[in-house]
Amino acid sequence: MLAYLKADKQQTKVTKMQRAVQQQEQQRGKVFLVGAGPGDPELLTLKAVRAIAQADVILIDDLVNPEVLQHAPADARVVHVGKRGGCKQTPQEFIERLMLSEAQAGHCVVRLKGGDPFIFGRGGEERDHLLVQGIAVEIVNGISSGLAAPSAIGIPLTHRDWTQGAVFVTGHGKTPDANPDWNTLAKLDLTLVIYMGVARCGEIQSALLTGGKAGETPVAVIQSATGAAQAQLITTLQQLPEALAQSGIGSPAIIVVGDVVRCATQRDVPTTLPQRFSA
Repeated sequence: MLAYLKADKQQTKVTKMQRAVQQQEQQRGKVFLVGAGPGDPELLTLKAVRAIAQADVILIDDLVNPEVLQHAPADARVVHVGKRGGCKQTPQEFIERLMLSEAQAGHCVVRLKGGDPFIFGRGGEERDHLLVQGIAVEIVNGISSGLAAPSAIGIPLTHRDWTQGAVFVTGHGKTPDANPDWNTLAKLDLTLVIYMGVARCGEIQSALLTGGKAGETPVAVIQSATGAAQAQLITTLQQLPEALAQSGIGSPAIIVVGDVVRCATQRDVPTTLPQRFSA
Protein backbone atom coordinates (compact mmCIF):
# COMPACT_ATOMS: atom_id res chain seq x y z
CA MET A 1 0.00 0.00 0.00
CA LEU A 2 2.82 2.39 0.92
CA ALA A 3 4.60 1.61 -2.33
CA TYR A 4 1.41 2.34 -4.25
CA LEU A 5 0.98 5.71 -2.54
CA LYS A 6 4.60 6.64 -3.29
CA ALA A 7 4.15 5.68 -6.95
CA ASP A 8 0.93 7.64 -7.18
CA LYS A 9 2.57 10.68 -5.60
CA GLN A 10 5.48 10.43 -8.01
CA GLN A 11 3.09 10.20 -10.98
CA THR A 12 1.23 13.28 -9.76
CA LYS A 13 4.53 15.17 -9.56
CA VAL A 14 5.45 14.13 -13.12
CA THR A 15 2.01 15.20 -14.37
CA LYS A 16 2.37 18.61 -12.74
CA MET A 17 5.79 19.05 -14.36
CA GLN A 18 4.37 18.10 -17.75
CA ARG A 19 1.57 20.61 -17.33
CA ALA A 20 4.06 23.30 -16.35
CA VAL A 21 6.11 22.62 -19.49
CA GLN A 22 2.96 22.72 -21.64
CA GLN A 23 1.95 26.05 -20.09
CA GLN A 24 5.40 27.46 -20.81
CA GLU A 25 5.15 26.31 -24.43
CA GLN A 26 1.71 27.87 -24.75
CA GLN A 27 3.00 31.14 -23.32
CA ARG A 28 5.83 31.17 -25.86
CA GLY A 29 4.66 31.90 -29.38
CA LYS A 30 5.69 30.54 -32.74
CA VAL A 31 6.95 32.07 -35.97
CA PHE A 32 5.96 30.97 -39.46
CA LEU A 33 8.30 32.05 -42.26
CA VAL A 34 5.83 32.05 -45.13
CA GLY A 35 6.49 32.41 -48.85
CA ALA A 36 3.67 34.35 -50.52
CA GLY A 37 4.76 33.58 -54.08
CA PRO A 38 5.66 35.99 -56.90
CA GLY A 39 2.58 38.21 -57.03
CA ASP A 40 -0.52 36.35 -58.17
CA PRO A 41 -2.52 35.74 -54.97
CA GLU A 42 -3.86 32.49 -56.44
CA LEU A 43 -0.34 31.04 -56.28
CA LEU A 44 -0.45 31.12 -52.47
CA THR A 45 -0.25 27.57 -51.08
CA LEU A 46 -2.95 26.05 -48.87
CA LYS A 47 -0.41 25.69 -46.09
CA ALA A 48 0.39 29.39 -46.32
CA VAL A 49 -3.32 30.22 -46.11
CA ARG A 50 -3.64 28.13 -42.94
CA ALA A 51 -0.64 29.85 -41.35
CA ILE A 52 -1.95 33.33 -42.18
CA ALA A 53 -5.38 32.42 -40.83
CA GLN A 54 -4.00 31.78 -37.32
CA ALA A 55 -1.69 34.80 -37.14
CA ASP A 56 -1.77 37.32 -34.32
CA VAL A 57 0.92 39.44 -35.99
CA ILE A 58 1.88 39.57 -39.68
CA LEU A 59 5.15 41.13 -40.84
CA ILE A 60 4.67 41.69 -44.57
CA ASP A 61 7.23 42.63 -47.22
CA ASP A 62 6.57 45.27 -49.87
CA LEU A 63 6.67 42.76 -52.72
CA VAL A 64 3.83 40.66 -51.27
CA ASN A 65 0.46 41.18 -52.94
CA PRO A 66 -1.74 42.74 -50.22
CA GLU A 67 -4.67 40.63 -51.44
CA VAL A 68 -3.27 37.67 -49.50
CA LEU A 69 -4.20 39.48 -46.28
CA GLN A 70 -7.82 38.54 -46.95
CA HIS A 71 -6.95 35.23 -45.29
CA ALA A 72 -5.82 36.90 -42.05
CA PRO A 73 -8.01 37.22 -38.94
CA ALA A 74 -9.78 40.56 -38.68
CA ASP A 75 -7.93 41.38 -35.47
CA ALA A 76 -4.46 40.41 -36.70
CA ARG A 77 -1.90 43.19 -36.43
CA VAL A 78 -0.22 43.87 -39.80
CA VAL A 79 3.24 45.44 -39.80
CA HIS A 80 4.71 46.54 -43.16
CA VAL A 81 8.46 45.90 -43.20
CA GLY A 82 9.72 47.15 -46.56
CA LYS A 83 12.32 45.02 -48.31
CA ARG A 84 12.96 46.21 -51.82
CA GLY A 85 16.13 46.96 -53.75
CA GLY A 86 16.72 50.64 -54.42
CA CYS A 87 14.09 51.76 -51.91
CA LYS A 88 14.02 52.63 -48.23
CA GLN A 89 14.26 49.39 -46.29
CA THR A 90 13.39 48.26 -42.78
CA PRO A 91 16.65 47.15 -41.12
CA GLN A 92 16.94 43.36 -40.92
CA GLU A 93 17.98 43.59 -37.26
CA PHE A 94 14.73 45.41 -36.43
CA ILE A 95 12.65 42.73 -38.15
CA GLU A 96 14.40 39.96 -36.25
CA ARG A 97 13.97 41.76 -32.92
CA LEU A 98 10.29 42.34 -33.62
CA MET A 99 9.65 38.69 -34.50
CA LEU A 100 11.44 37.60 -31.35
CA SER A 101 9.62 39.99 -29.00
CA GLU A 102 6.20 39.11 -30.43
CA ALA A 103 6.87 35.37 -30.17
CA GLN A 104 8.15 35.74 -26.62
CA ALA A 105 4.89 37.53 -25.81
CA GLY A 106 3.07 34.35 -26.81
CA HIS A 107 1.86 35.48 -30.22
CA CYS A 108 1.64 33.52 -33.46
CA VAL A 109 3.83 35.48 -35.86
CA VAL A 110 3.74 35.17 -39.63
CA ARG A 111 6.71 36.62 -41.50
CA LEU A 112 5.24 37.02 -44.99
CA LYS A 113 7.80 37.18 -47.78
CA GLY A 114 7.57 37.44 -51.54
CA GLY A 115 8.54 34.25 -53.35
CA ASP A 116 10.11 31.62 -51.11
CA PRO A 117 11.67 32.47 -47.72
CA PHE A 118 14.65 30.18 -48.34
CA ILE A 119 15.53 31.47 -51.82
CA PHE A 120 17.20 34.88 -51.51
CA GLY A 121 14.70 35.74 -48.78
CA ARG A 122 16.95 35.80 -45.68
CA GLY A 123 14.82 33.03 -44.22
CA GLY A 124 17.90 31.10 -43.12
CA GLU A 125 19.21 34.07 -41.13
CA GLU A 126 15.84 34.66 -39.46
CA ARG A 127 15.34 31.00 -38.61
CA ASP A 128 18.77 30.75 -36.98
CA HIS A 129 18.19 33.91 -34.94
CA LEU A 130 14.89 32.61 -33.58
CA LEU A 131 16.05 29.07 -32.87
CA VAL A 132 18.98 30.35 -30.81
CA GLN A 133 16.42 32.17 -28.66
CA GLY A 134 14.34 29.01 -28.22
CA ILE A 135 11.50 30.08 -30.51
CA ALA A 136 9.69 27.45 -32.59
CA VAL A 137 9.92 28.17 -36.31
CA GLU A 138 8.08 26.60 -39.23
CA ILE A 139 8.98 27.16 -42.88
CA VAL A 140 6.16 27.41 -45.42
CA ASN A 141 7.58 27.37 -48.91
CA GLY A 142 6.30 29.62 -51.66
CA ILE A 143 6.70 29.72 -55.43
CA SER A 144 9.90 31.62 -56.12
CA SER A 145 9.93 34.32 -58.79
CA GLY A 146 12.84 32.47 -60.37
CA LEU A 147 10.38 29.71 -61.25
CA ALA A 148 7.27 31.78 -61.90
CA ALA A 149 8.79 34.54 -64.04
CA PRO A 150 10.13 32.35 -66.85
CA SER A 151 6.95 30.25 -66.86
CA ALA A 152 4.84 33.40 -67.15
CA ILE A 153 6.16 33.91 -70.70
CA GLY A 154 6.53 30.26 -71.67
CA ILE A 155 10.19 29.67 -70.79
CA PRO A 156 11.04 26.27 -69.28
CA LEU A 157 14.18 26.38 -67.16
CA THR A 158 15.16 22.94 -68.42
CA HIS A 159 14.53 21.47 -71.84
CA ARG A 160 15.96 18.30 -73.35
CA ASP A 161 16.85 20.14 -76.55
CA TRP A 162 18.62 23.04 -74.88
CA THR A 163 19.87 22.40 -71.36
CA GLN A 164 19.85 19.82 -68.57
CA GLY A 165 19.92 22.16 -65.59
CA ALA A 166 19.54 25.63 -64.15
CA VAL A 167 21.50 27.79 -61.71
CA PHE A 168 19.83 30.29 -59.36
CA VAL A 169 22.12 33.17 -58.53
CA THR A 170 21.90 36.69 -57.14
CA GLY A 171 23.22 39.69 -59.00
CA HIS A 172 23.54 41.62 -55.77
CA GLY A 173 25.87 40.13 -53.13
CA LYS A 174 25.80 41.06 -49.45
CA THR A 175 29.13 42.85 -49.94
CA PRO A 176 30.95 44.07 -53.09
CA ASP A 177 33.27 41.08 -52.80
CA ALA A 178 30.47 38.53 -52.36
CA ASN A 179 29.44 38.35 -56.00
CA PRO A 180 29.02 35.20 -58.11
CA ASP A 181 31.91 33.80 -60.10
CA TRP A 182 30.53 34.94 -63.45
CA ASN A 183 33.59 33.62 -65.27
CA THR A 184 32.77 30.06 -64.15
CA LEU A 185 29.03 30.47 -64.71
CA ALA A 186 29.68 31.66 -68.27
CA LYS A 187 31.26 28.32 -69.11
CA LEU A 188 28.35 26.21 -67.85
CA ASP A 189 25.87 24.95 -70.41
CA LEU A 190 23.02 25.68 -67.98
CA THR A 191 20.21 28.20 -67.71
CA LEU A 192 21.17 31.16 -65.53
CA VAL A 193 18.35 32.59 -63.43
CA ILE A 194 19.53 35.88 -61.98
CA TYR A 195 17.74 37.59 -59.11
CA MET A 196 18.29 41.29 -58.32
CA GLY A 197 20.43 41.81 -61.39
CA VAL A 198 18.81 44.75 -63.20
CA ALA A 199 20.91 47.47 -61.54
CA ARG A 200 24.11 45.60 -62.41
CA CYS A 201 23.13 44.16 -65.78
CA GLY A 202 26.02 45.95 -67.51
CA GLU A 203 28.58 44.45 -65.13
CA ILE A 204 26.95 41.02 -65.37
CA GLN A 205 26.84 41.14 -69.16
CA SER A 206 30.49 42.19 -69.39
CA ALA A 207 31.60 39.47 -66.97
CA LEU A 208 29.67 36.73 -68.80
CA LEU A 209 31.05 37.82 -72.18
CA THR A 210 34.58 37.94 -70.76
CA GLY A 211 34.04 34.45 -69.36
CA GLY A 212 33.20 33.11 -72.79
CA LYS A 213 29.41 33.26 -73.00
CA ALA A 214 28.38 33.97 -76.61
CA GLY A 215 27.01 37.44 -77.30
CA GLU A 216 24.09 35.92 -79.26
CA THR A 217 22.91 33.94 -76.20
CA PRO A 218 19.18 34.66 -75.72
CA VAL A 219 18.18 36.63 -72.61
CA ALA A 220 14.78 37.37 -71.08
CA VAL A 221 14.00 39.98 -68.43
CA ILE A 222 10.65 39.65 -66.62
CA GLN A 223 9.46 42.37 -64.26
CA SER A 224 6.74 41.87 -61.59
CA ALA A 225 6.01 38.35 -62.82
CA THR A 226 2.41 37.08 -62.58
CA GLY A 227 1.20 40.48 -61.33
CA ALA A 228 -0.82 43.18 -63.03
CA ALA A 229 2.35 45.18 -63.72
CA GLN A 230 4.18 42.32 -65.43
CA ALA A 231 6.44 43.42 -68.28
CA GLN A 232 9.04 41.50 -70.24
CA LEU A 233 11.83 41.86 -72.74
CA ILE A 234 13.58 39.31 -74.92
CA THR A 235 16.99 40.18 -76.31
CA THR A 236 20.55 38.83 -76.54
CA LEU A 237 23.37 39.02 -74.07
CA GLN A 238 25.26 41.39 -76.39
CA GLN A 239 22.32 43.80 -76.56
CA LEU A 240 21.11 43.43 -72.96
CA PRO A 241 22.11 46.76 -71.32
CA GLU A 242 20.95 48.91 -74.23
CA ALA A 243 17.73 46.96 -74.81
CA LEU A 244 16.89 47.00 -71.10
CA ALA A 245 17.43 50.76 -70.85
CA GLN A 246 15.19 51.36 -73.85
CA SER A 247 12.46 49.04 -72.53
CA GLY A 248 11.96 50.93 -69.27
CA ILE A 249 11.84 47.64 -67.35
CA GLY A 250 13.22 47.82 -63.82
CA SER A 251 13.16 46.04 -60.48
CA PRO A 252 11.83 43.71 -59.27
CA ALA A 253 12.81 41.53 -62.20
CA ILE A 254 14.30 38.16 -63.06
CA ILE A 255 16.92 37.80 -65.79
CA VAL A 256 17.07 34.47 -67.63
CA VAL A 257 20.14 33.70 -69.72
CA GLY A 258 20.26 30.65 -71.97
CA ASP A 259 18.93 28.87 -75.01
CA VAL A 260 15.64 28.00 -73.28
CA VAL A 261 14.64 31.64 -73.87
CA ARG A 262 14.01 30.53 -77.47
CA CYS A 263 10.82 28.93 -76.15
CA ALA A 264 9.38 32.24 -74.95
CA THR A 265 5.98 33.32 -76.17
CA GLN A 266 6.68 36.11 -78.63
CA ARG A 267 3.24 37.70 -78.77
CA ASP A 268 3.20 41.11 -77.04
CA VAL A 269 6.78 40.59 -75.86
CA PRO A 270 9.30 43.25 -76.97
CA THR A 271 12.23 41.49 -78.60
CA THR A 272 15.53 42.29 -80.24
CA LEU A 273 16.39 38.65 -80.93
CA PRO A 274 17.44 37.61 -84.43
CA GLN A 275 14.61 36.04 -86.41
CA ARG A 276 16.03 32.54 -86.04
CA PHE A 277 15.43 32.75 -82.28
CA SER A 278 11.75 33.59 -82.66
CA ALA A 279 9.13 31.03 -81.63
